[in-house]
Amino acid sequence: MVDRISRILERALPTGVGKAAGALLDELSVYSVSVINGAKAARQYKGSTNLKIQLGCGPRVKPGWVNIDLAKTADVRMDMRRRLPFSDNSCAVIYSEHFLEHIDYPGPITTLLQDCLRILQPGGLFTFAVPDIDMVLRAYVNGGSPEYWEAQRRWGPAWCSTHVEFINYNFRQDGEHRFAYDAETMTKLLSNVGFVNIRKREFDPALDSKDRIVGSLYMDARKT
Repeated sequence: MVDRISRILERALPTGVGKAAGALLDELSVYSVSVINGAKAARQYKGSTNLKIQLGCGPRVKPGWVNIDLAKTADVRMDMRRRLPFSDNSCAVIYSEHFLEHIDYPGPITTLLQDCLRILQPGGLFTFAVPDIDMVLRAYVNGGSPEYWEAQRRWGPAWCSTHVEFINYNFRQDGEHRFAYDAETMTKLLSNVGFVNIRKREFDPALDSKDRIVGSLYMDARKT
């Protein structure tokens, strides 16, 4: 409903004004979901320890985990630009897959990672996948493998056919992608927040989605 009203506003109002009105409506909807649904759902985890949390689950809900997203599939529906509703040192593992790139850099993503560090217990693991922009740029320069471009066609919209169109979609994804990461930049960000033992890792079939192997950067970090 909110998405439909936003589109109507964008069409009915002058360019710029319609987009601003639609964006405001979207933000108000996000706020109401977080305050009403998210806060209520999070109460059941108060005082819990050794939690396993998935940030930005979308439709890929993990059984036995606390799945967080704005989507109705989530256990806790909330805007993750807000403080995570969990106690200090309450989580054993935090996982995300192709979500962190949707948070603005550097301020909001730093705030989110600081909050992740806060709720992780000592020795707790933060493990994630983001789009591998190093792979995208190398594929443009060197041609890329057939498997890489097959994955790009599978994930990209119908209007993408040239290499530059796919690159632009990777970086922007219709405005949903806020920053592009490589291992060096992600290591800097995690280190500045206070994570240790930061490293690239391999695809983990127990955690990661098989259809995202090609084009993903996988990394681990821990709390001291």
